[in-house]
Amino acid sequence: MSQASTLPAEAAVELAIVTRSGFVESRHIGAAVVTNADATLRAELGDGHQPVFPRSTLKLFQAQTALALGAQLTDEQTAIACGSHSGSPAHVAHVREMLHASGLDDRALACPASWPRDRASRDALVRAGEASAAVYMECSGKHAAMLAACVAQGWPVEGYLAAEHPLQLAIKDTIERMTRERPSAVGIDGCGAPVFAVSLVGLASAASRLATSSAASPFPLFKAAASVWRSVLANGWLIEGHGRPNSIVISELGVLAKSGAEGVLVMAAPDGTAVAMKMLDGSNRASTLVGLQLLVAAGAADVSRVQQLLPRLGLEVLGGGVLVGEIMVGSAVPTSL
Repeated sequence: MSQASTLPAEAAVELAIVTRSGFVESRHIGAAVVTNADATLRAELGDGHQPVFPRSTLKLFQAQTALALGAQLTDEQTAIACGSHSGSPAHVAHVREMLHASGLDDRALACPASWPRDRASRDALVRAGEASAAVYMECSGKHAAMLAACVAQGWPVEGYLAAEHPLQLAIKDTIERMTRERPSAVGIDGCGAPVFAVSLVGLASAASRLATSSAASPFPLFKAAASVWRSVLANGWLIEGHGRPNSIVISELGVLAKSGAEGVLVMAAPDGTAVAMKMLDGSNRASTLVGLQLLVAAGAADVSRVQQLLPRLGLEVLGGGVLVGEIMVGSAVPTSL
């Protein structure tokens, strides 16, 4: 029996290259799609109909589910529920406030213990003799929101990550309704939560629906989607951290950007144009560049503003501390759509 899989290499195209001293040293292959505001497919690079594990891009829809289930979250708490935060004291404070509002504390978190990704915050903990903890894990905001939804519904907080828990069943339903697909596989994400395989087409169309949802919708799920959109755009620094790619794109361009492990990225412009991509080698170093180029090609992002951001995205290749190359879009990425 064949093993469940994402797209094979022969179904991928060149999305990015890495040059060093005039030599193309590496190529990133994968697939990407662009959807219109009405969630219809506009462009497909490689096979965008093959399944992927969306990884942390699902946080947008997990947070949407929590809100629809009655979790009482501030805009900042909603944003960090969508984020893969760096574990700074400000990030951790929002997570703990969410837990305390639900009558819980750090011990309720079922994500693994971790150190902050922010180096200064990690160093401060080490100097203070503190240990790694679940609250510093980049997914702790999502977990706190999940717990808030359980408390709101009167569901048990113990075992909230089990696939058969009513919370996870509700999240699966949200993903199906937003992507208009049934997940082709279910796995366990790095934080311990279920992760559902959908196509890039489904993921991008879900992002388009998120961006175009109305706060006046009579349907709780779409009203919650509008809250997610508003909260993320107003609090970009909570999604990753100051100076990190997702946060830069959100704060500077007003474009939703959420990366996931293993080379996954989703973006959505204010007009509802969305991008979803998967780098087959699992690297995210070129994803933001490619995603922005696709939005520019679709007329959904201003090219001059995007070019101003590029020096802040870590695209330089150094040799002996000197610039000798760069990460560039690949041959399959169009200049216009």
